[in-house]
Amino acid sequence: MTDQVKLIAGLGNPGQQYDGTRHNAGADLVSAIARDCGTALTSESRFFGRCARVNLAGKDVRLLVPDTYMNRSGQAVAAMLNFYKFPVTSLLVVHDELDLPPGVARFKHGGGHGGHNGLRDIIKALGNDASFSRLRVGIGHPGSAKEVTGYVLRKASSIESARIEEAATCALRVLPQVVAGDWANATTELHSATRHE
Repeated sequence: MTDQVKLIAGLGNPGQQYDGTRHNAGADLVSAIARDCGTALTSESRFFGRCARVNLAGKDVRLLVPDTYMNRSGQAVAAMLNFYKFPVTSLLVVHDELDLPPGVARFKHGGGHGGHNGLRDIIKALGNDASFSRLRVGIGHPGSAKEVTGYVLRKASSIESARIEEAATCALRVLPQVVAGDWANATTELHSATRHE
């Protein structure tokens, strides 16, 4: 069961050296939501990240990009959920996804962390509650588990970057439907617009 989305958190690593890296796909998309809404993310130490308040589909939504490192994402997400007393099911986490190719984005409700350190830490910080929704932004897989760390911390090729950006644009287009509670149509539209080749 999903509640109305009240908090959208985009995962990434802080600092210039991580700007534009594959692992920051979630943070980049949430920053784009703020820009589209004519506002900017501003640092709030009590939430360990950069935040904004926006109106999507006539609803009041908080945006959050943690300034903790990826493997401490739960500190920021839990702080904001607890402060506003939002239920876990009103959280949408936007993150990079190795198991989807660049150009593909998918919604998912609940589930495990799939080896993603940011999701792992959020689930732990929420008392092992994984009932939140996710927006998975495909970045592709390097082909070997040993190469994953270096791969996610590097920038994608120009072709891959363009595909990731296209998928993010499609996701931005359907987010108002998600916030309005129309998950079915938003999911159909996103999944058909970002099909595997």
